[in-house]
Amino acid sequence: MALDFMSLLGSMVQGSMSSSASSSRMSNAGNSVQDLLASLMGAGQSVKNTVGGDNLAAGGIGALLGALMGGSRSTTANTLGGGMMGLLGMMAYKALKNSMSGQAESQSYAQQHYTQPSPQQQNSDAEIILTAMIDAAKADGQVDSDELGRIMNTMKSSGIGQEGMNYVISKLQGPMETAKIVSAVRGRPDLAAQVYSASLMAVTVDTEAERRYLDKLAKSMGLSQSVVNNIESLTNGDLQC
Repeated sequence: MALDFMSLLGSMVQGSMSSSASSSRMSNAGNSVQDLLASLMGAGQSVKNTVGGDNLAAGGIGALLGALMGGSRSTTANTLGGGMMGLLGMMAYKALKNSMSGQAESQSYAQQHYTQPSPQQQNSDAEIILTAMIDAAKADGQVDSDELGRIMNTMKSSGIGQEGMNYVISKLQGPMETAKIVSAVRGRPDLAAQVYSASLMAVTVDTEAERRYLDKLAKSMGLSQSVVNNIESLTNGDLQC
């Protein structure tokens, strides 16, 4: 049976939320993730009005916002994974749209890329996002053992089976998978932008190795410097770009 990567991603997010250092990583300029999510929820509604119907981001962000603000115990790892994917989808939309010139072009992009993906596609995309976050954590050659233990404990408490935990451990201990990520995002600038956003959230970019890794990843995925700058502005809390 295929792994539930949405739940694995949700557990990673849940584990990270228990660490103040990880919360800081997800808001590099000191702005709270709650503020980022709340602003993007408003942007998600704007996209929904522009495109019509549901879109990738509008449905899931609320779940992640609620969990970050002390949501209920009934919040599942799968729901958190969906919220994280919603956040990343909205960030990708804003970053890509803002790099385009002309309202017609950006609206056309939204119509093409922000329809609701199938559950299979969501799970596949979640696997790539999870791989990217793990790779970013390994970029400087160091994996914090305390953080690993916290994530594993969270996965266990949220119902992730041994197969899922073994998968994450093997990824953390294995080689970098940049080639796999680059292949998966080929022809999908929206997914490439999500991968870069997730990678940036996963680490505090305070070493030269991490900066080099992120620069190489963006270039390998074909992201323009304009899109990269937009994503970094969003993670720094500049939601008006």
